[in-house]
Amino acid sequence: MKNNISQDDLIVFLTVLDEGGFRAAARRLGVAPSNVSTTLSRIETQLGVPLLLRTTRSMRATDQGRTLAARIAPLMAEVRAACAETADSTGRVSGRLKINVPGAVMPDILPPILATFQHQHPAVEVELVVDNGLVDIIESDCDAGIRYGASLEKDMISIPIGPRRQQIALAASPAYLEAHGCPETPAQLTTHDAIRYRLPGGPLLPWTLQAGGKAITVEPVTRLVLSVNALNSGLSYARAGMGIIAMFRNWLEGDFRAQTLVPILKEHWHPLDGPRLYYPNRFTSNALRAFIETCQSKVSGDE
Repeated sequence: MKNNISQDDLIVFLTVLDEGGFRAAARRLGVAPSNVSTTLSRIETQLGVPLLLRTTRSMRATDQGRTLAARIAPLMAEVRAACAETADSTGRVSGRLKINVPGAVMPDILPPILATFQHQHPAVEVELVVDNGLVDIIESDCDAGIRYGASLEKDMISIPIGPRRQQIALAASPAYLEAHGCPETPAQLTTHDAIRYRLPGGPLLPWTLQAGGKAITVEPVTRLVLSVNALNSGLSYARAGMGIIAMFRNWLEGDFRAQTLVPILKEHWHPLDGPRLYYPNRFTSNALRAFIETCQSKVSGDE
């Protein structure tokens, strides 16, 4: 058995997986579908194992195929990045930057960072994929991701992006407080109506407060539950008087100034670490490296 498989053949294999089929891969590569099929058969013969299970209607990777793809995809990405950087040796940053982000950073944390980045590097196309779950950024074809308190794989590193510390604040509309009264202690929250958020397919986000130097969790009366994918829409329901909401303090400052929402139990608001940009500790493109530098300069400038 010979294992000296060409890089071109491996690119064909990865393209088939990316496109979900032989015909789509052939269109992307500009070759005949029969050439793609022949290439896959050649690889399988050389390796002595099946990589794809295929019928006239469907196709999926075998365990061996998924394992091979997971190992070689990052290597191919590094080869593409190296070639792109060599071709563009003038120091001008270009290409695509695709980032997986949670909705929490979209309204106010990311815009000034991206504005600075694109002013400095106008040739880079930025794509944001909004997803509130922790995803495999390599598998999802993203260059980097942003998360709060993310548990990262050992081959990932992370840096702060935006504020190093934030607060979860409590707020309600004047109309709600006039009708229900304003809680004066965390314990009184258990009798109040609440607008809560639920993680995708998971539990409600807890209401964590500070009391006596310790973090405590309270359970209010849940009246409205929203997905975290609709994070910013909760403010509209709070303004309408449907209950108390726990939200990032920086999202509430405008409402506090306009007095459309009133802060509640400010001395008990819970701090949390700010978001972090995470990415592979190798295979970084020049666009990602430039974005990392922008993030670091913005964080150091805010300190």
